[in-house]
Amino acid sequence: MHQSSMGAMARFVEEHLASRRGRQLSVLDVGSMDVNGSYRTLFDDPAWSYTGVDMAPGAGVDKVLPGPYDWSSIQTASFDVVVSGQAFEHIEYPWVTILEVARVLRPGGLVCIIVPSAGYEHRYPVDCWRYYPDGLRALARWADLDVIDAATDWEPAGDYSDDSALWADSVLVAAKRRDRPRPQATAKQEVLRRITRLQAARRQTAT
Repeated sequence: MHQSSMGAMARFVEEHLASRRGRQLSVLDVGSMDVNGSYRTLFDDPAWSYTGVDMAPGAGVDKVLPGPYDWSSIQTASFDVVVSGQAFEHIEYPWVTILEVARVLRPGGLVCIIVPSAGYEHRYPVDCWRYYPDGLRALARWADLDVIDAATDWEPAGDYSDDSALWADSVLVAAKRRDRPRPQATAKQEVLRRITRLQAARRQTAT
């Protein structure tokens, strides 16, 4: 994980979660394996709980998912915040994943996704996407999440000693609506989630 990604997540915590310090807050980190750094240290308030999920056991991983689109071990509406950094470019079908993110979020919950808009190919085990703000907004809308902000850091907001400038991170901050969705909308979302998850599982690259 490059330094500017840590900086972007630190800004998210300061700007959007500072008012929650000292109060219970559950955080899910998608793609949490510690590869040259982890967001875990940023969510250090004693009242907060942090759960890291990934596809394999390792440093920073609390729960291993059975498959990239199988989140059945995570309960619906069980987290206040879902974060992910340097993971969505490695997900073949991110529109499936964002539906799972929305499902496990509580009403009023926040999402922060950090992804590169540039940089060289780095397969882990695949490297599929680069994101601009419009792409992040589209993902959020697909899952009925309200966009708070979506932007690309064309110049790293800090003096970093690594290759941060190479990746030009894009950052999405979005929220799940607080009002209870209509039954028709809930049913539509569930059908969409099941169909896209099934197709993604059938068509994912064997690793």
